[in-house]
Amino acid sequence: MALITGGAGFVGCNLGAALARDGWRVRVYDDLSRRGVERNLAWLRTRHPGAVDLVRADLASGEGLEQALAGVDAVYHFAAQTAVTTSLERPELDFRVNLQGTFELLEALRRRPDPPALVFASTNKVYGNLADLPLEEIGDRYVSIGSPGIDESWPLVLHTPYGCSKGAAEQYVLDYARHFGLRATVLRMSCMYGPHQCGTEDQGWIAHFLRQALLGAPINIFGNGKQVRDILYVDDLVDAQRAALAHMDVLAGRSWNLGGGHACAVSLLEVLALIGEVMGSAPRVAFHPPRPGDQRFYVSDHGAFSAVTGWRPQVKPAEGIRRLHDWLREEPTRSAAEAPAHTVTGGT
Repeated sequence: MALITGGAGFVGCNLGAALARDGWRVRVYDDLSRRGVERNLAWLRTRHPGAVDLVRADLASGEGLEQALAGVDAVYHFAAQTAVTTSLERPELDFRVNLQGTFELLEALRRRPDPPALVFASTNKVYGNLADLPLEEIGDRYVSIGSPGIDESWPLVLHTPYGCSKGAAEQYVLDYARHFGLRATVLRMSCMYGPHQCGTEDQGWIAHFLRQALLGAPINIFGNGKQVRDILYVDDLVDAQRAALAHMDVLAGRSWNLGGGHACAVSLLEVLALIGEVMGSAPRVAFHPPRPGDQRFYVSDHGAFSAVTGWRPQVKPAEGIRRLHDWLREEPTRSAAEAPAHTVTGGT
């Protein structure tokens, strides 16, 4: 059995479906605090009847963790507050959900006689805003000068309460692997997108862009739109999560960068152009000043993870955006009113 914290969120429900297809029983541990995730859970249960059960609880309280871990062979830890902007408004939430919640999980694992393996979802934000990274503007994007991508040798620079809470949590995971022998690894993930993502302006931005475009509403761009991210389609992400568990003996005790890499690197302006192509008309756009904590450029170097696991992303941005567009057209389009006051989800 696999336990997925935040399992009703975007990443959690997609991974849960893949594990159930592989023959796993799946236990979702989620407080369902984000509006919209109930749909993900209902979809997962309908798709795999009898293979999925729910523990509805708050991870930071540790409620029901001992019982939830009974019979579990693997744990995927996705439950988190995931928006930088929310962390600046409510830093106590990040501390409680991201750090306290991770600590409670680690302690519950440590107390077990034979602890299951743990895959922890961290974030590229542990590298800070990379303000010193030399960049130049070429066309519709920023280009890094002399750096093929961000690898694990880059120093941790914990900016914003979100970066601090996730960075501290991953260090706890690594230290529990070091001192208590937990079979645990950390994946520092870049921008993810795909079906079942309840995207907002602050988190899950590609889904949010597409949803706004489908509604005919303006898309807000903070900065000049030349900011670059390597984006990773959820099917590739799920394959990487499964590969992490399969290669735990080698990956345990270390952090690994995970993202689309250069082959899937796009600027915000380029994403807007791809949305225009798939929809047949350009979306409405409004430009605003940059936000605190935003990175102008981030592209993962996932070479170390790929060398160990053989994993590489397969879905290019144009194809992934088309797939997500088609899924959103089939789903009832969620309005901006559904966006939560805070974001606690299985996606980062």
